[in-house]
Amino acid sequence: MRDWRSYDGVAETYERVHAVRFADVAKDLVELTSVKPGERLLDVGAGTGAGVDAAAATGAWATGIDASVQMLAEGLRVRPGLRLAAAEAVDLPFEAAAFHVVTANFVLAHFTKAETALHDMLRVLKPEGRLAVSSWTEGRDTFSDAWRELVETIVPRTMLDPTYDRAVPGHGRFAKRAQLEELFLDAGLRRVRTEPRRYRWTYGVDDYVDGLAVFATGRFVRQMLGDAEWETFLARAKASFRERFADPLNDFRDVLLCVGTKG
Repeated sequence: MRDWRSYDGVAETYERVHAVRFADVAKDLVELTSVKPGERLLDVGAGTGAGVDAAAATGAWATGIDASVQMLAEGLRVRPGLRLAAAEAVDLPFEAAAFHVVTANFVLAHFTKAETALHDMLRVLKPEGRLAVSSWTEGRDTFSDAWRELVETIVPRTMLDPTYDRAVPGHGRFAKRAQLEELFLDAGLRRVRTEPRRYRWTYGVDDYVDGLAVFATGRFVRQMLGDAEWETFLARAKASFRERFADPLNDFRDVLLCVGTKG
């Protein structure tokens, strides 16, 4: 049985629903690094390649790595020609000082100890190279609360919370700028700065609910229920969202972008 913690089984949905929107953050992250044409950029946790695509558009020599082979395959299907490779962030298959820039878009929360992943990102970064990451801020919203209520009708909170902690062990750790800046400064980075950004993404109701299935709680519930019962649950969730919310949905998200320079 496929490990529910993997994104392999949701790659097509991720690309269809989220990639076009998360690309907004990826573009801002690349811009924050001031990457120049010809510089080498590594995007860690590249998913389907939105960050790699944004970097390549600047003329940089961009490479992306991700642990999910299916996410990479979906990225290559949609964006042929990208340089993508299957690899783990904590053991990057590159020589030291190989890149001028390293980016990681919404990646830090996936590590139990972000310092370990950051150490290897810095290893492959050249002196005076730039490291930039993005992270969700704190805060709940009506849409995610509505989804949580639906999920908790079939999975008790006492089971759901530990499950989420297993899939995204660092969630919430870097929701404030001081936390990100401390991580960077403790790693020895200089000229550290953090910028808050607000994004507004518009989704059709059905697409939004499909997109929720991509995230950790959705992947867990899908495996727990099996395909047939999952489709029944998803149809019920879509009906509930259509009843409660206008279509399309305007989803506002606050994000932190942080960049620093290797000494």
